[in-house]
Amino acid sequence: MTFVSLTNKNTKFSSIPDEELLGHFHNSGNMEVIGELYRRYAHLVLGVCLKYLKDQENAHDATMQIFEKLIDDLKVNRIENFKSWLYTVAKNSCLMEIRKHGSEQRHMEIIKENSGENFVEIWEELHLNHVDGEKRLAALTHALTQLNQEQRTCVQMIYLENKSYKEIADLTGMDINHVKSHIQNGKRNLKMLLESIK
Repeated sequence: MTFVSLTNKNTKFSSIPDEELLGHFHNSGNMEVIGELYRRYAHLVLGVCLKYLKDQENAHDATMQIFEKLIDDLKVNRIENFKSWLYTVAKNSCLMEIRKHGSEQRHMEIIKENSGENFVEIWEELHLNHVDGEKRLAALTHALTQLNQEQRTCVQMIYLENKSYKEIADLTGMDINHVKSHIQNGKRNLKMLLESIK
């Protein structure tokens, strides 16, 4: 990978804060910046991928894919807290990978592990308290996967991770109005997907 090979000679950026690096890349597209970010944070992303994917080779592959995708993402998004944003990107990427390969049970377990009691809150807001127990978890997990990526990310972050609108905006690079819109539309779509459940 280009950005991996750049990490060995990438010394001129080593003392520059993340925010300045991101601004430099946004303006110049200099791939050495991606190499420096890889040097700083590849271990973080790999750790997240190992936690969720439970496989060394898959975790390494996922880490490389996440950093490849950064090249495009950082050209169009202004990120304030890169480390937190990258952690969320890595986690969501792993969840999508698990879902894509059909491990519904593992996907449900992960959402449940990270949700605590927040399922109660989302069901109450959707006025769907007639659904009981484990059926709620299965139904909500499946319905979340039917939302588009922006809606799913924002809904999960506000309900299951207790993030504020501002935190979501900072982590995703969206502005607050877009975050609010994705949450509102996501809730409406969830309600439509779930209201037929008995």
